[in-house]
Amino acid sequence: MAKDSFLVGLIGAGIGPSLSPALHEREADRQGLRCLYRLIDIDVLGVRPEAVGDLVRAARDLGFDGLNITHPCKQLVIGHLDALAPQAEALGAVNTVVFENGRATGHNTDVTGFAASFARGLPDVPLERVVQLGAGGAGAAVAHAMLTLGAGRVTVVDALADRSAELAASLNRHFGEDRAAGATPDRLPRLLADADGIVHATPTGMAAHPGLPFPADLLRPGLWVAEVVYRPLETELLRTARALGCATLDGGGMAVFQAADAFRLFTGREPDAARMLGDIAELAGVVGSPK
Repeated sequence: MAKDSFLVGLIGAGIGPSLSPALHEREADRQGLRCLYRLIDIDVLGVRPEAVGDLVRAARDLGFDGLNITHPCKQLVIGHLDALAPQAEALGAVNTVVFENGRATGHNTDVTGFAASFARGLPDVPLERVVQLGAGGAGAAVAHAMLTLGAGRVTVVDALADRSAELAASLNRHFGEDRAAGATPDRLPRLLADADGIVHATPTGMAAHPGLPFPADLLRPGLWVAEVVYRPLETELLRTARALGCATLDGGGMAVFQAADAFRLFTGREPDAARMLGDIAELAGVVGSPK
């Protein structure tokens, strides 16, 4: 008999506002499944991100079917897994862990999630010169997605110079020389002056990390702006960019499409992404449309 009850969770910091529980549980209900989705917030637990391995092991021992992993644990979790799916291995970041036969396998649904959202929400924007802010776990996935979508060159900006350089080197190995470069934030004014658009892939703007990731005067009307943060959907960056007339994409579509892919991995059932887009629109406001 096919399994019809699932226990899953999310490990991360400051995840109280996450809409993942509602997205997964609503879709499960519509499919006649029982899904319990639990938040495992390291801030609430008072543990460091390095404790992610202990939390994964505890979830496996308690009978969880799988976990989502978010900031700041997407890269730290890798050393505590039994296997990696090819995309997660290529990225060096995991956002979904599936438990099966006592083994923990890491996957990454952020790449496909962001690519689907971008293609839907900003289908006709120029992609020759893209600046990306953030080279962490989400950043690796988003940069892969942008190059897969046909970006000519992605410059990854991160306060940690080694991290942006390492991601750029990895992207060039995967996509070909000179498709990516690393940079530090002091170069943002020059980079954004010449860019077609910017992808924001840091936690700044999240409910727990409010504010702008860079000075507002670096934005201009001809620049498109894509956001990874989805809670809130209307970050200060998007609000500022829209006021200038920039084409924008909020993080809601990525949240839905990556969740749909994770739901498939957890349950073996095919999710209805269109219904899930309706869910997030209801839960957090209108999602994913360029403005």
